[in-house]
Amino acid sequence: MTERPQAVFAMAAENVPHLFPPELLTRLRASVDIDPALVAHDFTEPRLREALARAEILITGWGCPRLDAAALDAAPKLRAVLHAAGSVKGFATAEVWRRGIVVSSAAAANALPVAEYTLAMILLTGKDVFAFRRLLRARRDFPYGDVTPGIGNHGRRVGVVGASRVGRRLIELLRPYDLAVTLTDPHVDAPEAARLGVPLLPLDELLRTSDVVTLHAPETPGTRRMIGARELALMPTGAVLVNTARGALVDHDALAEELATGRLAAVLDVTDPEPLPADSPLFDLPNAFITPHLAGSQGNEVSRLGRTVVEEAARLSAGDGLLYPVDPTALDRLA
Repeated sequence: MTERPQAVFAMAAENVPHLFPPELLTRLRASVDIDPALVAHDFTEPRLREALARAEILITGWGCPRLDAAALDAAPKLRAVLHAAGSVKGFATAEVWRRGIVVSSAAAANALPVAEYTLAMILLTGKDVFAFRRLLRARRDFPYGDVTPGIGNHGRRVGVVGASRVGRRLIELLRPYDLAVTLTDPHVDAPEAARLGVPLLPLDELLRTSDVVTLHAPETPGTRRMIGARELALMPTGAVLVNTARGALVDHDALAEELATGRLAAVLDVTDPEPLPADSPLFDLPNAFITPHLAGSQGNEVSRLGRTVVEEAARLSAGDGLLYPVDPTALDRLA
């Protein structure tokens, strides 16, 4: 029997049982030799010294310490990092790739619930569900059988900002509905947009022609505050801004001012800062629907991330390539 490679968990310890419930942990341990009770949250801990010195694989997650030169020196045999979450930018330094260590991410798995949340919000806002719920609670009555003009999802125009994993999955999920979907992304050309099945528009045109604008771009120096007062003013009256990407993409002061006029509505699962200050006017605006960063993997969805890592570990142990490698040259375009 081939000897299993040595592995170490590196994350907040409380995340391990959520990511790797018993059945997944059993599958993981069939591929790698790992102690689930030994979890690194500080690579300088003396108790970790021997395990890190033997480690060929790090299995990382939320709360992973920074993988700088000193941390990597403590793990001289390390050849792979399997991340049971999305972005690796918070802990993986350039030194990881300089040393030839391969990195895998479960970002594709984490994109699924974000796209599902976004789809739900698009459809719910098309019916103006949140406003009508407030009215019903206040009045405890409604005119049964009346047709309400100005709402509905038939032919509604949805503008997707960013062909990220989430953006692409959302485009797939929107396909069965009678919606007109467009895309803007500076890294996508017309042939690729055609393969995705959506027209490609400049950002300003997408803003002017969309009933819903949904953000799926990464946070980079070029995208910070990409939606400000000028961009919000381009959106048609009655339009909705949905942000499940990064809070810093939106100027929240400008958004609060625009929403205060009642002209637009917004669904925000991410904010900047996160959480918002307690006195933020966005909390009290009736046309701002804010959720506490719920769109990404939560509850029973978290084990999907662990399953991705289990499958990657099995491939590594069998000598096969990774399915979800992180390309370091693309990090500036990723979340």
